[in-house]
Amino acid sequence: MASPTQLAKQFREVYLNGDWIAKTNLKAEVEDMDWKLATTPVGKLNTIALLVFHMNYYVAGVLQVLEGGTLDIRDKYSFDAPPIQSQSEWEALLNKAWQNAEQFAIKVEQLTQQQLQAPFVKEEYGTYERNIDAMIEHGYYHLGQIVLQKKILEG
Repeated sequence: MASPTQLAKQFREVYLNGDWIAKTNLKAEVEDMDWKLATTPVGKLNTIALLVFHMNYYVAGVLQVLEGGTLDIRDKYSFDAPPIQSQSEWEALLNKAWQNAEQFAIKVEQLTQQQLQAPFVKEEYGTYERNIDAMIEHGYYHLGQIVLQKKILEG
């Protein structure tokens, strides 16, 4: 059983500042990326920009619950991103992702051990801990895709 502090650290490692598991993190991979590269498709894969949107969609949705709100996100909308058409739009998406990720980690740190074991929204969704673990796993899954696509695009 992980502590809130451990979970927040692991979450930050994949999104904001870690290099222990993958020797990189989302922010390191995309923060200096040009919007044109981020929106360039690789075959039939989702673009890097779309993957960042998708990751942030879930972070923002679960963050809303951690802040005492309702769970309003739906899988079918998780790739419904507005098109990125400039560097400033890309940077706005990234800034929102970093803000949401840090706020998510802060909220996780504030949970008690008892809250971690409580049902997340509905009993069928598992515990808070399981859902936070899923956010970390989801982050690494898409980080791997982004790293590979970046390597392909940069040749």
